[in-house]
Amino acid sequence: MTENKKAIILEYQKARGIQRAERGNQRAATCERLGNGASAPAAYSGQVQREAGTRASFNGRYGASMMEEPYAGRLRGLLRFSDLESAEKSIRELDDAYRDYRAGSDRAGTAWVRQLAVKGKLRAASLAANPRVCPEKRREKSEIAQWFRVWLEVPDLFFDWLELRKQSEEYQEIFQTRNGPREQE
Repeated sequence: MTENKKAIILEYQKARGIQRAERGNQRAATCERLGNGASAPAAYSGQVQREAGTRASFNGRYGASMMEEPYAGRLRGLLRFSDLESAEKSIRELDDAYRDYRAGSDRAGTAWVRQLAVKGKLRAASLAANPRVCPEKRREKSEIAQWFRVWLEVPDLFFDWLELRKQSEEYQEIFQTRNGPREQE
């Protein structure tokens, strides 16, 4: 009988009465049962366990972690970057939440916002490096990844930097279609 990773994870969870899954507690079980070094990635384990009703607060670098209230209600859906405009709006909304949490000395809230920004940066950078994505979108995603990186490094200066960036000659040349055709000098 062939065993699959999902069944092994769920059996392991049930046999040990796991209420809150932690990173890696199924890794040994899947390696042992499947052999050949096969294991379940943390993101997959987390997804399987959440679907089974277990609290699993870990995930891979691109996956969405299970966010608890009150953070989930406020932050869900804020990470968007289909284009430059949606990315800027998303960073503004994340920044608003970050400032509110920081003003209230809410370390968990600020950490959640930063985690979302890191995921945005990683996802945008991944798309920028993907040769199957058209060159225009790759340039745009590379720019967006840079925005997230700068915000993560200096959130208090980000919007001043962004305005200067958008006025730069380099930005205007790369994204000239956004502002209409450039006049020839």
